[in-house]
Amino acid sequence: MPRILGLDYGTRRVGEALSDPGRTMAFPAGVYHLRTPDLDARHYRELVREDDIDRIVIGLPLHTSGREGQLASMARTFGAWLSGVTGLPVHYIDERYTSVEAEHRLIDAGLKRQKRKELRDQLAAQILLQTYLDAGCPETEAPPAPLADDPQAD
Repeated sequence: MPRILGLDYGTRRVGEALSDPGRTMAFPAGVYHLRTPDLDARHYRELVREDDIDRIVIGLPLHTSGREGQLASMARTFGAWLSGVTGLPVHYIDERYTSVEAEHRLIDAGLKRQKRKELRDQLAAQILLQTYLDAGCPETEAPPAPLADDPQAD
C-alpha cells in the first residue's frame, strides 16, 4: 500500500513525516528548507516518487477558537500548489498544538534548545500524521471541535 506524507508547513521550513506502508505508524522524515518554487517542486516530486506516496496531509494551524487565520490560509495555498506539482490529493488536519506537544516531548527527552529546534518541525509533522492515521485516514476534513467554553458551541 502506498505511504502518506505528512507536512508541518512553515514559511521557511517544512517538517516532514511518512507513514509506514500499512498506514498505522508515522515516522519523522526530516525538515525541508524552502528555496524557490522550482527547487521545491523538484524536491516534492522526487520525495513522492521515491517513497511511493499517494496522498499528502498538511497541518492546518487554526486559532484556538477553531477559526482559520493568515497562517492557515498560507498552508492551504501551499497545499494547493503542492497538489498541482505532485498531482496528489492534499488533505488538511487541525494541528493547533502539535508544535507545543513536540517541544514538550523534546524537553522531556532532555534535549538542548538547538537540538530541539532541529527536530521540532519533523516531530510536529509526525504527530499530525499519526493523528490522521489514528482517525482512519479520512478523505474529508472534519470541522474543528468547538471549545467547551465557546458560547457558539451550544
